[in-house]
Amino acid sequence: MISTEALRFLEDLSANNNTEWMHNHKKRYEAYKKEYHNFISLLLSEMKPLDEKIEGLEIKNCTFRINRDIRFSKDKSPYKTNMGVWLSQNKNRKNAPGYYIHFEKGNCFIAGGVWCPEPNELKLIRKEIEFFYDDLESILTAKNFKTIFNDLDKSDENMLKKAPKDFDPSHPAIEFLKLKSFTASYKIDEHEFTKADFSKKVAQKLIALKPLNDFLSRALETEE
Repeated sequence: MISTEALRFLEDLSANNNTEWMHNHKKRYEAYKKEYHNFISLLLSEMKPLDEKIEGLEIKNCTFRINRDIRFSKDKSPYKTNMGVWLSQNKNRKNAPGYYIHFEKGNCFIAGGVWCPEPNELKLIRKEIEFFYDDLESILTAKNFKTIFNDLDKSDENMLKKAPKDFDPSHPAIEFLKLKSFTASYKIDEHEFTKADFSKKVAQKLIALKPLNDFLSRALETEE
């Protein structure tokens, strides 16, 4: 769980996103950071027995820096005002599949899969779908996955207008072959984060993504 004070810190930071305010509230930030790390520790203790591929993860592998990269952004706000946790199935691979938790006022969710793979990785995933669509279909229609996540994200921004090059437009999996990212998500009420059993409950939902992550990992580990 995360305390209401820690979440209030993020809300206050959102309203005062500048270095002077942060410097004046350093103790609050340190308390928030400690809770952030403690939450990750609890989450790892719940998730590791459920997915052997994250066994080697440590807290440091799952965190995000609070400082924003503003070099190429019009928004020069120096700090992130959300809390994110990333559990990767392969900490040594940049775009490995994994599990994600996001807290942001009015936008809390859990998710997983592979987001914005590199062109060579995208090709590997599409090839896996092309040849093993039955496997993917079984994963996406499984009751546990369907109940929680329903389907992969098929927003307009995440899909090509036409079939990708070298893929048959009439392939039964064409709607998945046109995807640019391979993710699924589930909205969460922000108040859930403050409940004592949140780590356990969220792990029970996240693990429904394991078959999808395993499928994507298999694709990325395939030699062309």
